[in-house]
Amino acid sequence: MAQSASFPIGIFDSGVGGTSIWKEIVTLLPNENTIYLADSKNAPYGEKSKDEIIELSIKNTEFLLNQNCKIIVVACNTATTNAIKTLRKNYTIPFIGIEPAIKPAALSTKTNVVGILATKGTLNSELFEATSSIFKSHITIKEIVGKGLVELIEAGKINSPEMTMLLESYLQPMLAQNVDCLVLGCTHYPYLIPQIRRIVGEKMQIIDSGLAVAKQTKAILEKNNLLQTANQPGKHQFFSNSDCKVLEMLVGNEIAFTEIKSRDF
Repeated sequence: MAQSASFPIGIFDSGVGGTSIWKEIVTLLPNENTIYLADSKNAPYGEKSKDEIIELSIKNTEFLLNQNCKIIVVACNTATTNAIKTLRKNYTIPFIGIEPAIKPAALSTKTNVVGILATKGTLNSELFEATSSIFKSHITIKEIVGKGLVELIEAGKINSPEMTMLLESYLQPMLAQNVDCLVLGCTHYPYLIPQIRRIVGEKMQIIDSGLAVAKQTKAILEKNNLLQTANQPGKHQFFSNSDCKVLEMLVGNEIAFTEIKSRDF
């Protein structure tokens, strides 16, 4: 079926974290309709095998295609770094991916020591290795697996003592190693910026990819003549195969949420 500019932007993530990307897209493109898919039942993707991540990403893509999405944003670092090559090979719809913003960190660092906080699935991927290897000759990259962070965010425990303890254990070594730029390599992690800032202070620059992804989404829509032309606020729909309470907390109660039971996807 031919794509139409009035069709929605599709966005999927392993859970609620990709809403940080959704917010950037809606801010930049307020007239666009969106459909967000939270595969929270299978979160986190970062501990899964590459084959599992590809299988889940295909399932998510098929769901969004059935909702007549005109473009799909893979709002998950782990899914992008492990599956987007397969998705682009198998489907004709445009895909926007997201991966850790190493380049801006490499250009900004004064100490030449950059920290990457990401999932194991992202850090172990071929795409991340290919990207980071470009910069490893002139900067030191400290990689930290943020084990447990996604699960706490999915449970709504963003400001919990458990979260503070985990972040302290991951960030204090980075401070000791003279890291001055911290790259957030998971779309869940921007929700932790206030917590991170309390631990690292003001001297460390915190970098995420949200705005860059929104700008790339706009550019690809323009290139394909798919920008929404209607001059009215976009409509937004959220689907989850888990409880929607955390989605409501992060996005706001003004959005109409739809809970999809496990048997549906």
